Amino acid sequence: MLEKLFGLSRAETDIKTEFRAGTITFLSMAYIIAVQPVVLSKAGMDPGAVMVATCIASAFATLFMGLYANYPIGLAPGMGENFYFSYSLVQGRGIPWRVALGVVFWSGLAFLGVTLLRIREKIVDAIPRSLKNAIAVGIGFFIAYLGLEESGLVRIKGGNLSLGNLHNPGTLLAVIGLFIIAFFITRKIKGAIFLGMIITFLLGIPAGIVKFHGIISKPPSLSPILFKMDLKSSLSLSFLVPIIAFFIMDMFDTIGTLIGVAEQAGFIDKEGKMPRINRALIVDATGTVFGAGLGTSTVTSYIESATGVAEGGKTGLTSVFVSIYFVLALFFYPLIQSLVGGYTWKGDTVYPVTSPVLIIVGAMMFANIRKIDLDDPTEYIPSLLTVLGMPLTMSISNGLGFGFISYSLLKLVSGRGKEVSPVLHILALLFVLKFAFL
Repeated sequence: MLEKLFGLSRAETDIKTEFRAGTITFLSMAYIIAVQPVVLSKAGMDPGAVMVATCIASAFATLFMGLYANYPIGLAPGMGENFYFSYSLVQGRGIPWRVALGVVFWSGLAFLGVTLLRIREKIVDAIPRSLKNAIAVGIGFFIAYLGLEESGLVRIKGGNLSLGNLHNPGTLLAVIGLFIIAFFITRKIKGAIFLGMIITFLLGIPAGIVKFHGIISKPPSLSPILFKMDLKSSLSLSFLVPIIAFFIMDMFDTIGTLIGVAEQAGFIDKEGKMPRINRALIVDATGTVFGAGLGTSTVTSYIESATGVAEGGKTGLTSVFVSIYFVLALFFYPLIQSLVGGYTWKGDTVYPVTSPVLIIVGAMMFANIRKIDLDDPTEYIPSLLTVLGMPLTMSISNGLGFGFISYSLLKLVSGRGKEVSPVLHILALLFVLKFAFL
């Protein structure tokens, strides 16, 4: 049955590998289970109910991705969109959270509409191969930066990036974990990332760095936020800009994530196209609509999916295992918290078990840089702006904007505008308008 559903032998993988990849992907993105309730509670929402909504929405969307699109990609409420929801809409503009959920719902419905019309698929196909590889490299840099920051190896102080406090025991454990995983990879040990993560976790327990919070707990009620979105009030011209903002953030974050993970996994074909891309985009849009109904912000594809791909995940079975973990997390939240929780030392919080994984995967994705045309300045300059734009602005969407605008402009001024798809020229113009007015 699994062979028929996912084509395991054709993808040169097996159940054990997909399970291991699903485990790594889940652990890399499980922080959202703890973070989302904190962020949305700032909007006045019940944190326990938000935790349940996060798990259910993530499980549904990720299962849908696995069964319908057959891709090893996990989905959950997006970071960035959740902050825009709580701090910009609710706190900044005084919009009730029920109305804000309605805004998320309508933006998701708009996603679904343009996806069914295959507009988003045309956008993906219009992106040139150099930029597709630059997106993968940029996401790798982004992931590696997150890993360095979460490990405590780097810190932002006074607006400047600097070396972190290397005396922090959690940081030292993260460094040990990083070299354990790197050693296993160099020795070509199967399951290197998963094995390294488990060893790091076990080393941290007797050292008091990893705290064991228990195993099982009863999940809270979802009723305080279930189907509480205000669809009527949110469907007005006064909320058009927030709907567009959610639309743009999720559209290009998703496109960037899908391309980056697909390049890393080798899913992009010789023509530069991603098979079943429309199915993956339909899943992403449906996840947002479903999540809004449950009571959570925009659900989107996660760049952390690259960790499972690096561990060998190649089919939707990886996503199925991720979705199962999200369901189990409702009941095993204390255990999940033990695995992905932070360690605080002198006010400095680090994540010693998961941060090494992000650094390693970022390094793996960096290999895509060799596929960029480094002999043509109209190719490598936009690629560089794409790569640097993502980690430096903390946004995949902004990196895409830098790349699209510069690529379109350089091709036009060099008299090679016909090499660029008209769709990409339109996207470049839209990003100019986004940067100018949003």
